[in-house]
Amino acid sequence: MKCRFCNTPLDLVFADLVNSPPSNSFLTENELNEPEVFYPLKTYVCDECKLVQIDEYKKSDDIFSSNYVYFSSFSNSWLEHAKKYVEDISTKLDLKPTSFVTEIASNDGYLLQYFKEKNIPCLGIEPTSSTAAVAKGKGIDVIEDFFGSKLALNLKKSDLILGNNVLAHVPDINDFVRALKIALKDSGTITMEFPHLMNLIKDNQFDTIYHEHFSYLSLYTVKQIFEAQDLKLYDVEKLSTHGGSLRIYATHSDNTSLKETENISSILEEEHDFGLLDINVYKEFQERANKVKCDLVEFLLKAKKENKKVVAYGAAAKGNTLLNYAGVKADLIEFVVDKSPYKQGLYLPGSHIPVVSEEVLRNSAPDYVLILPWNIKDEVVTQLDYLRVNGCQFVVAVPSLEFV
Repeated sequence: MKCRFCNTPLDLVFADLVNSPPSNSFLTENELNEPEVFYPLKTYVCDECKLVQIDEYKKSDDIFSSNYVYFSSFSNSWLEHAKKYVEDISTKLDLKPTSFVTEIASNDGYLLQYFKEKNIPCLGIEPTSSTAAVAKGKGIDVIEDFFGSKLALNLKKSDLILGNNVLAHVPDINDFVRALKIALKDSGTITMEFPHLMNLIKDNQFDTIYHEHFSYLSLYTVKQIFEAQDLKLYDVEKLSTHGGSLRIYATHSDNTSLKETENISSILEEEHDFGLLDINVYKEFQERANKVKCDLVEFLLKAKKENKKVVAYGAAAKGNTLLNYAGVKADLIEFVVDKSPYKQGLYLPGSHIPVVSEEVLRNSAPDYVLILPWNIKDEVVTQLDYLRVNGCQFVVAVPSLEFV
């Protein structure tokens, strides 16, 4: 395997989570009796550009298929995040009804609906037909395709191109960024949000490693990738989403009207001080992931021996990584609750734990609820506070086992 950005041969393993089925390949009841395909879940770090990456064991057009089950609108906190972004960026860039906005990986229209409310023309690019259909039902124009340089040549140039948590999802990251440049107006801005690699390492977020996340990104590496396509970063913000993310602002390298802020150098310095340019920082990660696995299994086995009922909340991709790495099955976790009706009635890949509605949880009186999407644990605890009456406790496993 060679680095997907700089083509350097890769030999240093960052995290080896052994084997797992694709994190969003939920199963029907009939499929439980059929063979299930597991792929290696091993990430490498490039010694040259420090890009952490997984090989494309599972092709992206198979992962993001017509029955893709992740719908962004089922998280209230994510909707609030999207609405605030639209308000802020519309003011910052002075977007008007004469402007044009393109979102890559627009999902179910969770964000573009707010541009539509402002009468700002917008377009979504979304390869999964299941989510695109929902966006179209909201009156949003959507092209059902993968974004790349070939498609970009046929798009109307945009004042703003945005992508939330998509930069990590593309196997050919060079072509993707090249396409951003093609589709951007001369004075336009690109914003991309992605989980910050520094936080992944610092907070032991190994469960965010899964097959549809091809890359794990730092500002240091993203800056190199954009500059290689004649784009420059002119600003960056820290976000609390997904355990700590970055939002970069980019434009054409020859656009002198947008000056680089001090935020760029500040975060680059922070990454340097943390050790992201030191290969030894990457070598220590595996052992910390192993400890989380062992602590989780120990907790579940102890609860089982004491006849305590453990259920989970949130059929999230990160949860599937955690459960499969730990080897947890339905004998230790009775069911997982999820708000999305597109997941209810299905079974988690690998672990085969059934996904149910919150109504089932209300009637089950569990002793423990393991919150799998730890990044929204506060939202979940507030939502399920009524369970405390019967002594139920909330638990998260990442970054370490904790009773909330």
